[in-house]
Amino acid sequence: MFAAELPSRRSAIVTSLRTAGCVFAEDEADLLLSTARSPTHLTAMLDRRVAGVPLEYVLGWVEFCGLRIAVEPGVFVPRRRTELLVCQAQTLIRSRAVLLDMCCGSGAVGAAVAGAVGELELYAADIDPAAVRCARRNVASVGGHVYQGDLYEPLPPSLQGRVEVLVANAPYVPSDSIAMMPPEARDHEPLIALDGGPDGLDVQRRVAAGAPLWLVPGGQLLIETSERQADSTAELVACYGLIPQVIRSDELDATVVLGTLP
Repeated sequence: MFAAELPSRRSAIVTSLRTAGCVFAEDEADLLLSTARSPTHLTAMLDRRVAGVPLEYVLGWVEFCGLRIAVEPGVFVPRRRTELLVCQAQTLIRSRAVLLDMCCGSGAVGAAVAGAVGELELYAADIDPAAVRCARRNVASVGGHVYQGDLYEPLPPSLQGRVEVLVANAPYVPSDSIAMMPPEARDHEPLIALDGGPDGLDVQRRVAAGAPLWLVPGGQLLIETSERQADSTAELVACYGLIPQVIRSDELDATVVLGTLP
């Protein structure tokens, strides 16, 4: 019965979304309709979206690298530009290797790399309890281990010197720039996942400082950053004994700094 009502409901949903300022109203309407379990559920989702709740939180998931990544309110939503981080990790890592996803958020990067490469020994960590809860759901199918705590602090000491690839999508927005972010990020995502300190590099510095202890010789650190900050990120990576390289994708508007441990 509910399925038969969908075509007539779609037009009204699109109108409501357009009125609320949703640029991709038709696409969003289709996602809401395909996710709704009942008319009541559909109405509740539409009301939340019209009220300004990010679509990903309304749906409970976001598509990332061909996967449905579970997200919940208060958890950082992975961006398409982070696909560059995933692609670079995929080219560097081999099956059965050790991958560490630092500042993992929802676990999207680790899950995507593991899904593409195959069997990995995957470890992930984040300081935020909600993020860790999501990450455990997203990496469960690949047997990943997710830890809650400040950067390397919660990781098992036995992991030191064993990591072949360390990926980090650490917060890198300068504190003064948070107010200029889109409202869906600024008002709904956790500040701890966005704010990188006065120059945006505070957390990156700590990640790079700790990396040599955890990487194998020849292991690689991959840090997502902005095009404007890339040289500064590369310099701080070099300060901690890693050989830096800046990787840029204009298509994704994405920048990654690669640091190799000699």
